[in-house]
Amino acid sequence: GGVAPRAGERRCRARLAAGGRRGAAAAAVLVPLCSVRGRPALLFTLRSRRLGGPHSGDVSFPGGRRDPGDGDSVATALRETREELGLALGPPSVWGQLRRGQMVAPVVANLGPLEDLTLTPNPDEVEEVFTMPLAHLLREENQGYTHFRTAGRYSYTLPVFLNGPHKVWGLTAIITELTLELLAPDHYRLKTHTPRHSSMV
Repeated sequence: GGVAPRAGERRCRARLAAGGRRGAAAAAVLVPLCSVRGRPALLFTLRSRRLGGPHSGDVSFPGGRRDPGDGDSVATALRETREELGLALGPPSVWGQLRRGQMVAPVVANLGPLEDLTLTPNPDEVEEVFTMPLAHLLREENQGYTHFRTAGRYSYTLPVFLNGPHKVWGLTAIITELTLELLAPDHYRLKTHTPRHSSMV
């Protein structure tokens, strides 16, 4: 149950499977679909400030670097989700991997109703867990973008999602918009524009 009607889930799984063979990227994140009081949503984490470094306190998805024991990117994403949120997901929850051949592999999974889950966030890694309804993310007034310039010339555009508990930006916003485009192709148009050979994602 949860996020999309069965037909929608089948379409998404087929599209993800068509992306090619699952490989093992250097890192992976889980893109957690869920439902909150029956409304489809995405689950985000706020990285603990205890982590230090430039990304502490940022909005993110559960994830991290690949361990030698991880068979593939799905294994990395599931292991990291277990370590960060205390949530053990089985392969049936996983829909597939967004975008092949990238530095960070986004793995889409459906957690089902949030009310049925017991989350035990690891305080060393996660400061807060929150959700944002897909309907909120799809509304134009909650979508922004940032144009970046290099040496005075336009370089690339990245999305930002606003008006939720926390601003979603950076790599998490890029993965969020890829997910929206997967789930609601008739309602969301990608805002990201990067140079062809960019290795940002």
